[in-house]
Amino acid sequence: MSNFGETRNHVARIRLYALLTALLCVEFTIPLWSAPPDARAVMEAVYQQDKSHDMTIRANLDIFGKDGHGQKKKFVLKRIGGLGDSKTLLTFTDPAEIKGVALLSIIQKGVTDRQWLYTPAIERVRSIAPRERSEPFAGSDFTYEDIAERVLDDFAYKLLSDVETMQGHKTYKIEATPVAPDRSQYKYVYFWVGQDVPVLLAAEMYDQNGKKVREFHASGLKKVDGIWGARHLEMISPIENTRTVLTIDDAQFNTGLDEKLFTPEALASSGEETHKKSPKKIH
Repeated sequence: MSNFGETRNHVARIRLYALLTALLCVEFTIPLWSAPPDARAVMEAVYQQDKSHDMTIRANLDIFGKDGHGQKKKFVLKRIGGLGDSKTLLTFTDPAEIKGVALLSIIQKGVTDRQWLYTPAIERVRSIAPRERSEPFAGSDFTYEDIAERVLDDFAYKLLSDVETMQGHKTYKIEATPVAPDRSQYKYVYFWVGQDVPVLLAAEMYDQNGKKVREFHASGLKKVDGIWGARHLEMISPIENTRTVLTIDDAQFNTGLDEKLFTPEALASSGEETHKKSPKKIH
């Protein structure tokens, strides 16, 4: 892949809600209801659980094709603000052909999502169009929307079950339906949220024909700085018979990230700086 800017399948806009709700969860319990809880209240607890001011993670993407062979991509993600009202900066660090590609996302309630991508090969910052949400993220099984930091009000929620168990956790199974066709590529999504902690443990995505097109699973819970999170995230495309595994190597919170990093003007500088750096081992 000599020119990363020539194909959308190797770039992505990062809006990290679906990913990070599984990945980052403050140690706190969803309130116990004497009657079945309201589905929106359960989802609100998922959104509100992350109390950090900023976050930095280092992660790997292992992308497996139909033949089982995989390719690895590494990135660093920085975020300031809370879920649903944040700025995120994702920069690829490996392999060489995508090193330095950087993506800025600004998510605000009531405002159309804004994303900008910097590609070192063409030394250009460009905006990401909303129509790209259904395309693959970095050639993986995650689409732009799958890793999106969704605004809570973009969906209506319905509780389907409170008896299913996953990974030893009783869960709430919730159906999320877009409030308007332009809010999602999916007709509906099923979420499984832990009852003891507000973590997204699994999800299933269905296209406009009602066919299941993706499955999401989170595992490997770990506590860092008082914050629980899944360190192993997997997205499966049952129709294509492919899968992608995202593994978190390191997560840091409240380190005082500078908001000046999260602007379109600073995007090119961030990507170019990474592009010029020598590879470093991540412990």
